[in-house]
Amino acid sequence: GSSLEPEERSMEPPAVPEEEVPITVVPGPVGCQLFGYVGIEAVLDQMKIKTMKTGFEFNIMVVGQSGLGKSTMVNTLFKSKVSRKSSQPGQEDRIPKTVQLQSITHVIEEKGVKMKLTVTDTPGFGDQINNENCWDPIIKYINEQYERYLREEILITRKRKIPDTRVHGCVYFVPPTGHWLRPLDLEFMRRLSKIVNVVPVIAKADTLTLEERAEFKQRIQEDLKTHAISVYPQEDFDQDPEDRALNDRIREKIPFAVVGADQEHQVNGKRVLGRKTKWGIIEVENPAHCEFPLLRDLLIRSHLQDLKDITHNVHYESYRVRRLTESN
Repeated sequence: GSSLEPEERSMEPPAVPEEEVPITVVPGPVGCQLFGYVGIEAVLDQMKIKTMKTGFEFNIMVVGQSGLGKSTMVNTLFKSKVSRKSSQPGQEDRIPKTVQLQSITHVIEEKGVKMKLTVTDTPGFGDQINNENCWDPIIKYINEQYERYLREEILITRKRKIPDTRVHGCVYFVPPTGHWLRPLDLEFMRRLSKIVNVVPVIAKADTLTLEERAEFKQRIQEDLKTHAISVYPQEDFDQDPEDRALNDRIREKIPFAVVGADQEHQVNGKRVLGRKTKWGIIEVENPAHCEFPLLRDLLIRSHLQDLKDITHNVHYESYRVRRLTESN
């Protein structure tokens, strides 16, 4: 007479202990041989077309005392009137009492490639009797550009292409004294090399003899090494042996002894940029006369994209980490 009640059964299947399934990775050949043409190389053409449509942005800063030829050097570098000196014809440039920063933006086009060039000049740097903390406005300006980019980047709905006003390279003009670097030069490069790519050059190198120039360059290299100042290209950022070999050759030549000129002269039936003296014409683009071609190749032809990459991946990244850490 006992009643049997049906057992309550759960609809879930019984738990089965999970077994770790081993994942086997089979290494394939490094260069897989294709049986026919696929068209992978067309990716380069696509990137080139897209980049040419959008164009490039390059921001350069020139720092140095008045009279060292900063404006002339920038005009020589891009073979056009892009400096502040030519933007206001007929007006005499007066040296300001404090360091003021002036930026001029131009769009330069060559063979269909457009580049938005921004030149930032620093009139008044090192021209005063008391030059204490004269680098503060320059550091403030560089950090302001990082801050502007960071504000655009952390927005919820940000632009597809953020305007890039960050300084990609700073060309520092060392006066051709023929002695050692001044304390002002050392302190500026020590502070600025941590936040921007600094490229030192010897201004108006035609005022030095070849022996004086070589000795002065060697002394500057010793000063930079003694004070642990890392100028561009930095050894820590060499990616492969080829880059290291190329950058080692550049580091041996730094600082570049440059001569700027924005006037053409007739030499052996050719029109060349140069400076005319009683003894002859100093050709700016002749490697036997000065090292301006090395500077131009570094800034434009070989390391322009690397300057932008290091600015974004190293200097801006360190600023971003510091700012976000402070806000948290």
